[in-house]
Amino acid sequence: MLNFPPKKINSLYGYRTSSSMKNQERWDFAQIYSSKESIKIGFINILVSFTGLIYNPSETMSIIIGLSIMILSIIVLLFRVENAIKKKFK
Repeated sequence: MLNFPPKKINSLYGYRTSSSMKNQERWDFAQIYSSKESIKIGFINILVSFTGLIYNPSETMSIIIGLSIMILSIIVLLFRVENAIKKKFK
């Protein structure tokens, strides 16, 4: 999405929330900002995943930890992007 962000507001592709879809300026900002934040969160997730090499949890625990990290990552992404939209477009 960083290289090829959606140009127009749509309901299929991109960072789609009610605040990001209010106008084209918000939409453009949200697409770029969310893709940069996704990359940062992805690198953090990679670093966290290396702890699995040191601590070898059971299969069930691995699934629970992995899903928890994924859900937390999504919540953090939404929180950071929505706050950035609110700050930029008061």
